[in-house]
Amino acid sequence: MEKKRVYTIAEELGIPSKELIAKLEELDIKVSSHMSTLTIEEADIIVEMLKEESKPKAKPKEEAPKEERHKETEKIASKEEKHKDAPKNEKIETKKYPEEEKAEEKIEEKAENKGENFGNKDKKSKKDKKDKHKQNVIINTESKKLDTKESKEEKSESEEGIIQLDNTVVVGEFANLIKVPATQVIMSLMKMGIMANINQNIKFETAEKIAYEHDILVELKPQEEETEDIIIENDQEEDLSPRPPIVTVMGHVDHGKTSLLDAIRNTKVTDREAGGITQHIGASEVYVKGKKVVFLDTPGHEAFTQMRLRGAQVTDIAVLVVAADDGIMPQTVEAISHAKAANIPIIVAINKIDKPTANIERVRQELSNNGLLVEEWGGSIVDVPVSAKKGENIDKLLEMIQIVAELEELKANPNRPAVGTVIESNLDKGRGAVATVIVSNGTLKVGDPIIAGTAYGKIRALFNDKGQRVKKATPSTPVEILGLNEVPLAGDQFVVMPSEKAARAIGEKRREKQRDEQMKASSKITLEDLFDKMQEGEVKELNMVLKADVQGSVEAIRQSVEKISNEEVQLKVIHSGVGAVTDSDIMLASASNAIVIGFNVRPAASAAAMAEREQVDLRTYRIIYELIEDIEKAMKGMLEPEYKEVVIGQAQVRELFKVSGLGTIAGSYVTDGKVSRNAKARLVRNGIVIYDGAISSVRRFKDDVKEVNRGYECGIMLENFNDIKEEDIIEIYEMQEIER
Repeated sequence: MEKKRVYTIAEELGIPSKELIAKLEELDIKVSSHMSTLTIEEADIIVEMLKEESKPKAKPKEEAPKEERHKETEKIASKEEKHKDAPKNEKIETKKYPEEEKAEEKIEEKAENKGENFGNKDKKSKKDKKDKHKQNVIINTESKKLDTKESKEEKSESEEGIIQLDNTVVVGEFANLIKVPATQVIMSLMKMGIMANINQNIKFETAEKIAYEHDILVELKPQEEETEDIIIENDQEEDLSPRPPIVTVMGHVDHGKTSLLDAIRNTKVTDREAGGITQHIGASEVYVKGKKVVFLDTPGHEAFTQMRLRGAQVTDIAVLVVAADDGIMPQTVEAISHAKAANIPIIVAINKIDKPTANIERVRQELSNNGLLVEEWGGSIVDVPVSAKKGENIDKLLEMIQIVAELEELKANPNRPAVGTVIESNLDKGRGAVATVIVSNGTLKVGDPIIAGTAYGKIRALFNDKGQRVKKATPSTPVEILGLNEVPLAGDQFVVMPSEKAARAIGEKRREKQRDEQMKASSKITLEDLFDKMQEGEVKELNMVLKADVQGSVEAIRQSVEKISNEEVQLKVIHSGVGAVTDSDIMLASASNAIVIGFNVRPAASAAAMAEREQVDLRTYRIIYELIEDIEKAMKGMLEPEYKEVVIGQAQVRELFKVSGLGTIAGSYVTDGKVSRNAKARLVRNGIVIYDGAISSVRRFKDDVKEVNRGYECGIMLENFNDIKEEDIIEIYEMQEIER
């Protein structure tokens, strides 16, 4: 149903929004502000009603001066006729308009020039002239006032246009936009409980309230679309030719994805991986019966969800690896979801069939429960039982991949500028920014100017998956590129540009936009924010500076550690980047009271020395499990301790001793446990707790003692409490911290 806002109805009627809201309240129509909405039917009825009300009032205002003037001239004429025979010295009061007075003045001046003597009439005429002049001045000033009032009304009507604001706006700029002194805006903010100076930002909601006070309409500025960004043209059907498929191997950790790829490409990648887990996206080419197939190996650990999802975005076919002895696991379910979301065909490789505990039928059952019905069970999903370790059925799996690829009819145009995706990126000490990319369309050549996200440059060198230099990369080819000005983000699209100048222009524009967004996102503390935090309770933060060898690892670790945050402690990554830990990282950590984590990187010698000098906690890791475990331990140390009450003893009051200046001493007998001076005491009388507090002192005979054990007598003084009676029970207890 279409709706109209109150301010648009007010514009139609030509009245301020405030006035319309008041009229709506008279009609029993409740609206909260000028941004409230009404249905089209309601709006039309209200407009008709208010227009009818305004019609009789509007016309007299416009026609009033002429009608009054005619009526008054008629009255003047009738009065002149009435007083024709009146004595000359009798004063007749007539109201004359400036034109008539000027005409009379001219006649009188002519009469004076002719030398006519009117006696006393001359004096009267002079006096009348003065009165008429005064009257003229009054009329003129009144008309000027009316003119200025009308001009102000016109000005306010012209200024009634809606002002567009961003999510946040500087107080000084906002004051200039609404044409109100900045001091007045600051006063309004102070009334709202917000202390802000002329250079501070305020939220749109706050600015809207202040603008409403001054009858000014504001609205949120719509997000501008990138009109000058890159437009990729579609190819003609006749220009397309078949291209190799890009296959992503997905699945749960330790189900044998990397071992399966080893068996396919005859390499030993697993031996190089820390902890036997693939921690970077690897891309490689394999030739099956003379036809090329490109494989991507996405990590299996759940912490690398983002990297696995990115792998699914650039792929044509997903090979889902499931261990025959383990079945469907959490990461397997995630992999299925990502492949389905990407709308790509899935081939299931049931691995580890050589194990004695392998159960292929159970795996097929679990697959069907997750929406994958295999061909053996009458479905459409291809499944191939394989053994990566023994090399069983690997050829059959590759054959199935080729068949599915042929059915997909994958095509690309090699005779056009290249377009593709950044798979991985890192900062190399000797080579600079290095990015691994897959060309999805066109041909990438050495010397091509490209842009990838905010990074731009001219390709200086291309390396294939075996580390060999190549001059060009055709569709579905993974290559490593050099020549970018900075490290692009994994998952960014790269495009070959007409010139390096064009690439630089777009890159700088994107960076500027990114910087603006970061500036908007950076939260400056206000009283409103402070109140929200007070409502949430005291929240502790564990700040972290994160450095890793590749961008994909940075994203994955950030996502993983943020999951550890709980209600009491929030983990905040204040800075992350690619490359070694530097002096600036240590300085930032020292200023922010943060810990520094290095993943697969080492700190520079000067950075390590600075960390020791500044007492910054600097840690380096190669396996993510150890990193997460250490962070969990650190966070446990920050949690508020939990205590439980433990009763350690009980004493019965048998006699009372009142000492002046000290108070009442309870002569007690320890019936159970012990009485400790550092513990707390609870006085119980007839099952009711009379006192709960600290023990002032414990004595045996005349000596102060720390504790008295069961079966002994002692004197107990309770802190600031003397209402003790015989037969009362004093319960001694301690608050012990619960280990988390």
